[in-house]
Amino acid sequence: MNTEPAAKDIETKNAVLVRPSTAAVVTEEISEMLMYEELARARIRELHDVARGRRTRRARADGRRWNRPFAIAGRRRS
Repeated sequence: MNTEPAAKDIETKNAVLVRPSTAAVVTEEISEMLMYEELARARIRELHDVARGRRTRRARADGRRWNRPFAIAGRRRS
């Protein structure tokens, strides 16, 4: 009988088990998340800018809309 352990058994006994580093994967995931977050913020800023422009135009239109009734009322008083 062969009492000597096989070469495969020797390698596994002497091997040091090390977990693979996840630092690179985590860093990539965080970078990607930050990129998407910044993209979402940019879109929200654009929506706010569009809404602000619409409010300004609407306010001007409202002002013009009320000019005519005020003019008629002013003529009635005079």
